[in-house]
Amino acid sequence: MDSASWYVHLKKPSWAPPAWLFGPVWSILYIIIFISFGMIYYYSFTGQLPLILIIPFTLNLIFNILFTPIQFGMKNNYLAAIDILLVLVTLIWALSSIFTYLPWVTFINIPYLLWVLYATVLQLSITSMNPNK
Repeated sequence: MDSASWYVHLKKPSWAPPAWLFGPVWSILYIIIFISFGMIYYYSFTGQLPLILIIPFTLNLIFNILFTPIQFGMKNNYLAAIDILLVLVTLIWALSSIFTYLPWVTFINIPYLLWVLYATVLQLSITSMNPNK
């Protein structure tokens, strides 16, 4: 069974968004991430911010990138649930660590944080509703 068919057949809560919504939402969020995270890397590598600040941003990007292959490639809800929790934790860490330096980065990423919170609850719900998948 291909990934799209597999996901369509999973039990989901009634408040799960339609599949077509993910593309537009992530397109907007990736623009926000590219601009704000890019500025963090630029300021860090040019010595305007402590280099250590890139750690939570880098981890967040890694966990974010891994979600799709885990969820749709491996078709593993349990690992996807762990991964989305790591996306959430590293995002909170990143936004709280940069706030005193560049508060606008925290504010511009509020939509990303809200979507990740929603996605986390959704993934945990899907995982619990599909214990054998």
